[in-house]
Amino acid sequence: MDKFKHKHSLGQNFLKDKGCLIKIIDSCKVEEDDLVIEIGPGQGALTKYLKLYNAQLLCFEIDLDTKKYLDKFEDEKTKVIYQDFMSSDVKSILSEYKYNNLYIIANLPYYITTPILKKIIDDKINAKEMVLMVQEEVADRFSAQPGTKDYGAVTVYLNYYYEVSKLFKVGRNSFDPAPNVDSAVIKMVKRDNKQSVDEEKLFTLVKDSFQMKRKNLRNNLRSYDLEKIDSILAKYDLSLNNRAEDVSLDCFIEIANSL
Repeated sequence: MDKFKHKHSLGQNFLKDKGCLIKIIDSCKVEEDDLVIEIGPGQGALTKYLKLYNAQLLCFEIDLDTKKYLDKFEDEKTKVIYQDFMSSDVKSILSEYKYNNLYIIANLPYYITTPILKKIIDDKINAKEMVLMVQEEVADRFSAQPGTKDYGAVTVYLNYYYEVSKLFKVGRNSFDPAPNVDSAVIKMVKRDNKQSVDEEKLFTLVKDSFQMKRKNLRNNLRSYDLEKIDSILAKYDLSLNNRAEDVSLDCFIEIANSL
């Protein structure tokens, strides 16, 4: 078979480390009556291990040149759809399946990681858990704790919907071709009992709070009811002199509910 020509424009860095692939599979307890979505299977390195679950497997692949590698994986339980996940009507496709829990397990293209997650949330693709390979600095940002430099608006946004944890680091030499950065695997577990809040109001507040990251809340939230915000911040031993990176998700929710 001819040597595969990787497409930089599609972020094709294929994972080749067998030990890492096994750790990814071991991080989820998928049952036979579940459904797994893989985004960007490429040549099928991870797909081969996902099939060990013996669950239904649905793969979205944008590159038709990978078909000759992926054909061998298709059977009554495994289907490859050759279209862009970002423009796919995933909810409609899922309606054709009967399954217990949905999992998304993938080595995501770095350039489109956040848009993919936003699509999953916006389209209400109800995944119980996601295990994703992402750029290491992105993993640090997604899983950051309040009071750290990596904590930002995207951290609060994702953590409203999921409990996000960084599982392990993956060196650049674990890929073909090797990218210019290291990677990490994150696990995202859906929050079944989200706190009640107007989500649009919450995320507008969060975006405004982080608009100038080096400035404090007093400066970033000048157009808000600062007296009301300050009274809630005080419950968390914070004040308007703190920066947004010090404010927890729970605190943001309480402020949004009070406004």
